This record gives sequence, C-alpha cells and structure tokens, in this order.
Amino acid sequence: MLNEFLSIIIKSIRLDKSLYSNNKNFGEASIYFAVSIILIGSIISIIPNSSFLNYMSLNFNLGQIKGPSLKAVIISSFLMWVFKSIYLYFIGVVLFPNKKTKCNFRKIIILVAFAQSPLLLNFIVFNQTFLFFIIVTYVWYNVSLIIGLNIILNYENYIKTLLISLAPQIIFILYILSLFQGNSNMLS
Repeated sequence: MLNEFLSIIIKSIRLDKSLYSNNKNFGEASIYFAVSIILIGSIISIIPNSSFLNYMSLNFNLGQIKGPSLKAVIISSFLMWVFKSIYLYFIGVVLFPNKKTKCNFRKIIILVAFAQSPLLLNFIVFNQTFLFFIIVTYVWYNVSLIIGLNIILNYENYIKTLLISLAPQIIFILYILSLFQGNSNMLS
C-alpha cells in the first residue's frame, strides 16, 4: 500500500502520463491517497510560508510576523482542493466537454490531489534563499494538472486544457494589472 502511494507521488512528479490513464490509480484506495497528499502538502507548506514571512519581516522592517495556525492551514488546503475540483469539473465536464468526455467528480478530485505531488517538494524552501523554488513547484504542479486533465477529459490538444486550468490565474493577474493601471491613473 505504501509502495503504491509512493509510486503515485513519483509518477506525478515525473509527469508520467500513465498515472492518469491507468484506471487502477483511481480505484478504491485512491481517495485516501488523495487526502493524504493534500494533508502532507498542507503541513509541508508551513515551511516555505515561514521562510517567506521571515523574508518579508527582515527586508521590509515589519517586525515579527506570525503565520496562521496549523488548523487554519489544513482547513484552507482542503477547501481550496475542493473548490478547485468543483471549478474544473464544472468547466471541463459540464460547460466544455469533449465528445469523448466521460468523467465523474470523484476522478477530478483525485486528479487534483495527485497533481499536487510536486508541491510536496516545497520542504526544500527552509531558507529565504530558496524562495524562488516555490514558483518552480507551482509551475510543475500546473503542468501535472494540465497533463492529467487532458487525459481524463479526453481532449485532443493541450490548448483547451491549458485555458481551463489556468483561467483563474489569468483572471487574477489581469485584475491585479487593472488595479495597478487604476492607481497609475490616479497618480497622474
């Protein structure tokens, strides 16, 4: 059982397409593996978060900044997992399905958790000098998610999958840019 769990994590980190194409990986124990990955990932996320808070407090003279509690981190991780899964199911299966798309919510929620395996490598960010690695693991997670979605939703190309999975980030970036644009107009 532990070997199967580690195999799932390693295949996700290696971006192995067979992880998502093999229905055995979405069997009965898979939901427990998914919950375990989310739980371990949320606990590991405390390490880079602490490094970031230390960086901000030292470089911007903010004093000692206290991070969120372990309970808040775990609850928010599980909520974000569910929200992301609901979003991907609604957009990928309900709004923009392919003719061959036959996917249920359980498979999507397991996929989102498996795709988060690269985020387990964030334990490396124990120091401020490694903060850039957070971006690397986040991009890695998105690539893993795009590969998995493309396979389980049976899309012909990666463009549709890329747009579906990255739409919230793109909208957020456009919103932030519009805020900066609005502030620069006020300063003039």
